[in-house]
Amino acid sequence: MTVPQLPLALRTPPDQRLDSFIGAPAGALEQVAALAQAPESDWLYLSAAAGAGKTHLALAACAAAAEVGRAAAYLPLQAARGRLQQALDGLEGNALVVLDGLEAVAGERADEVALFDFHNRARSAGIGLLYTAADLPDAIGLLLPDLRSRLSQCARIVLRPLDDVGRAALLRDRASRRGLVLEDAAVDWMLTRTPREAAQLVDLVQRLDRASLAAQRRVTVPFLRQVLAEG
Repeated sequence: MTVPQLPLALRTPPDQRLDSFIGAPAGALEQVAALAQAPESDWLYLSAAAGAGKTHLALAACAAAAEVGRAAAYLPLQAARGRLQQALDGLEGNALVVLDGLEAVAGERADEVALFDFHNRARSAGIGLLYTAADLPDAIGLLLPDLRSRLSQCARIVLRPLDDVGRAALLRDRASRRGLVLEDAAVDWMLTRTPREAAQLVDLVQRLDRASLAAQRRVTVPFLRQVLAEG
């Protein structure tokens, strides 16, 4: 299996950076930046429900490490379920390793043993680790008490889904980064008639940007209705 390390300039969307994350708990972005860029920073365990931004921060951490010349590797654990030992081989040359979606390997004893061993080796080697998961270590179905104990020693960040204020801020931020102007009425309309998950809102802004450029029209409520009807 080829370990999915990131060629960041090619594969990490420019929106997925620390400075573009909306709604982080106080101090969380600073913690992620420190782990990515400073040796011997606290390891992090980031938990949140689906759609709250875990993968955004995971990729942003890799990008932040690359900015200061530190090697980083990103591993989505869903892709490595049942063969995690093989996937983890060779990661010890990195300054930062991000393991995204711990719940995917929970209950797979061999994977958990491999993760426990890697955790200990990374500590000895001075590698920074960032874990993401759908919930806290005791709530995702891990079999190994020693692994739960190790994970519980990481500093924790809990992300919450965006409220309407946060969703509006996200829409305006992503639009602004594309030079797209969203009228207040259009933002209000989207908040009541579009999906709540951040990733879907970002996808919608991308669609609107393309449609607005093609039609040479501002994003008004009638234009929104037209674009969504066509999609």
